[in-house]
Amino acid sequence: MQNKQLWIAVGLTGVLMALVFVAGWMVGRPDRHDAPAAVASTPVDARAVFVPGGGQIDAIRRGVPIDQEGHPPPMAHVENADLKRARAYPMQPPTIPHAIDGYQIDKNSNRCMLCHARANAATFQAPPVSVTHYMDRDDQFLATISPRRYFCNQCHVVQTDAPVLVANQFRDIDSVLSSPAAAKE
Repeated sequence: MQNKQLWIAVGLTGVLMALVFVAGWMVGRPDRHDAPAAVASTPVDARAVFVPGGGQIDAIRRGVPIDQEGHPPPMAHVENADLKRARAYPMQPPTIPHAIDGYQIDKNSNRCMLCHARANAATFQAPPVSVTHYMDRDDQFLATISPRRYFCNQCHVVQTDAPVLVANQFRDIDSVLSSPAAAKE
């Protein structure tokens, strides 16, 4: 009796899968006359921030109607000026001021440490890695970079010419203390 029920269940499952396949095939057929016509792609300036209705930022669709395909934003260019950029918020990991294309960072090698290791930083005139990168999770100092800080791109990103999408009024403590308002106090 149980074998018969099993074969019936397997047969019904096969029939159901065949119906789903045929239904999906029918919907995707290009010769169907009731299928919606393809809509031409509309070029959109991806660097602009669209605020439909004057409300929220439309970061996902960028003003392109839902039935149209938008153009992807242009790739940002890496700034390779070796100039230190100001941080955008407290405790922000510094951005990388140079290109890192082709840098090998894997379990066997970390190209960043060639210049930024404390032993080599003066030779290459590069800022040394912070001492916090040599600490384990129990705040014990290690002889080498901590495994949890080994993959630099977890926190640090290259500087690009990408536009700022959200205004930021952050001021570091030095600019706050040097302002005229702080001098009066």
